[in-house]
Amino acid sequence: MNKLEQLLADNDYLIADGGMGTMLMAAGLEQGDPPEMWNILHPDRIRAVHRGYIEAGSQIILTNSFGGTCFRLKLHKLQDRAFELNKAAAELARAEADAADHPVVVGGSLGPSGEIMEPVGALSFAEAVAGFAEQAAGLAAGGVDVLWIETMSDISEVRAAVEGCRQATDLPIVATMTFDTNGRTMMGVTPAQAYAELSAMNLTALGGNCGNGPAEIEGVIQAMYATDQEYPFVAKSNAGIPEYVHGHLHYNGTPDVMADYAIKVRNYGARIIGACCGSSPAHIAAMAEALAHAPIERQVVATAVSTAAPTRTRERRRRG
Repeated sequence: MNKLEQLLADNDYLIADGGMGTMLMAAGLEQGDPPEMWNILHPDRIRAVHRGYIEAGSQIILTNSFGGTCFRLKLHKLQDRAFELNKAAAELARAEADAADHPVVVGGSLGPSGEIMEPVGALSFAEAVAGFAEQAAGLAAGGVDVLWIETMSDISEVRAAVEGCRQATDLPIVATMTFDTNGRTMMGVTPAQAYAELSAMNLTALGGNCGNGPAEIEGVIQAMYATDQEYPFVAKSNAGIPEYVHGHLHYNGTPDVMADYAIKVRNYGARIIGACCGSSPAHIAAMAEALAHAPIERQVVATAVSTAAPTRTRERRRRG
């Protein structure tokens, strides 16, 4: 049993972290600059973000490596430094996790390549596998506990990322897709299809992240949980919907809004609950506080779009 599986076995739910990019922009990262370079240039600022989430209650933190494939780094002429930058990202998160006063799992973040896979696009499956394998190797060398594939739209790219991870290391894998087009991914994948495909890949957990705010992720978890009430599902929603206010991007999901979302997705079946773009340690702290005081009332719905009243079953809380 790996570290993440052990925590899942010991707790009814786990608190993940929130947005990394949002926090780095607040710390001075300029629009268009590669966040991964901050693992080398400003390690103290990266560690401060991880520390803030851990102090807010996060039991899972993700490395600052979302754009760490050679494909994305090539946009900044950094493709030859992929291993180095991912290893550094993992080492920074590992240091903060090891210093925490509670068990913290370090997830190595692998985001989408930014390319379109064949036959629609030009990126071949073999090239994608090699790129993800390189990133996974760097993350493993830096000490992550699990490889965390996130914000995916294409099942084929998830499959390539999983294969790349397994070529590079035997670490456990989590995968989440982003559903932002009427309950589907950009490539048309439904939550039910994502569950069917991803659950066959021998993952430790799967689910949804990012998207168009809490309501969308709530529907994703409802649909997946209706299919399988035993699988550990992940919910990491954006903090509401992005809006431009005085020339700056602002997310309208307050900590109170995200606390309400956290209770809902836990009741809908999520076992790993965090946030994504627009969120901060304040959001995670509010979510952790709300979850600690609200009883678990699992709600099973026939489909994600069902208008019938959900069936409720109260579950005994072990810890959390």
